[in-house]
Amino acid sequence: MRALVTGGAGFIGSHLVDQLTHDGFNVVVLDDFSTGKLSNLAHSPKTRIIEGDVADFNAVANAMQGVDVVFHQAAVASVPKTIEDPLGSHQVNYVGTLNVLEAARRAGAQRVVAASTAAVYGDLPELPKREDMTLKPLSPYAVDKLASELACQMYFNLHGLHTVCLRYFNVFGPRQDPSSPYSGVISIFLSRLSQGAAPTIFGDGQQTRDFVFVKDVVRANIKAATTDGVGGQVFNIGTNKRTSLLDLYQILSHQLAVNLQPTLAAPRMGDIKDSVADASKAAKLLDWRAQVSFDDGVRQLVAEVVKR
Repeated sequence: MRALVTGGAGFIGSHLVDQLTHDGFNVVVLDDFSTGKLSNLAHSPKTRIIEGDVADFNAVANAMQGVDVVFHQAAVASVPKTIEDPLGSHQVNYVGTLNVLEAARRAGAQRVVAASTAAVYGDLPELPKREDMTLKPLSPYAVDKLASELACQMYFNLHGLHTVCLRYFNVFGPRQDPSSPYSGVISIFLSRLSQGAAPTIFGDGQQTRDFVFVKDVVRANIKAATTDGVGGQVFNIGTNKRTSLLDLYQILSHQLAVNLQPTLAAPRMGDIKDSVADASKAAKLLDWRAQVSFDDGVRQLVAEVVKR
């Protein structure tokens, strides 16, 4: 089968490319390299790489030729960045999804698996988050992702294009770029601590997150692409466990054998206080459960950082 991975040179996308290549897929990557890196694809040298933007329909349509399944990972994934530039991020995060769906329909692709986000739940207090709960997106990023979910369901209902949306919780693992202040909190903390510098925690540090390892997220994508009877569905992809940022900080400090006090700063706009997944729907319909524990995932990530 031929698979297209949009954003395939990015953090999650490149891990997905590696697994698809290992599983015998013929893989095409579409990436504009605004945040993705060619070096992330070093383990998959046979991958066909097309440099292009998902906001450009012609680029998407060109990459879509002969494709059986699409893994749509490309996005402006920074909440603060989408607040700063809602119009530009909308072109990537929503219009880009529409481009992928329409190009897939025209090309006769069988399935589209799209990356969504737990940010669609907003800050409503009920935990854990379930797919059937009220949604309260608080940022342009979350609004565009929710609109993308609805577009995927619409293409399934109107055109029979098998779409599946995965609401990622806080994904972490190797290749997550710590250079941006908007990157995943684990990669930023690790980068700062490994350099002997104290990181900044936005808020009081008591906010909690459901951290899910990238290899588990890759398995969820492949399950969503290969499981029958899940067209038009949305699934939480998380571990059902939450960790506070202060606890995270202590775990990383212990792993790196450093003792530095973090700097506390004001919360950022669009940030959510608490988040944890109820992933029972994915367990029931996709036969997917997170397999890598938080501690094991952190150990793998710390080993990667130390090795560099």
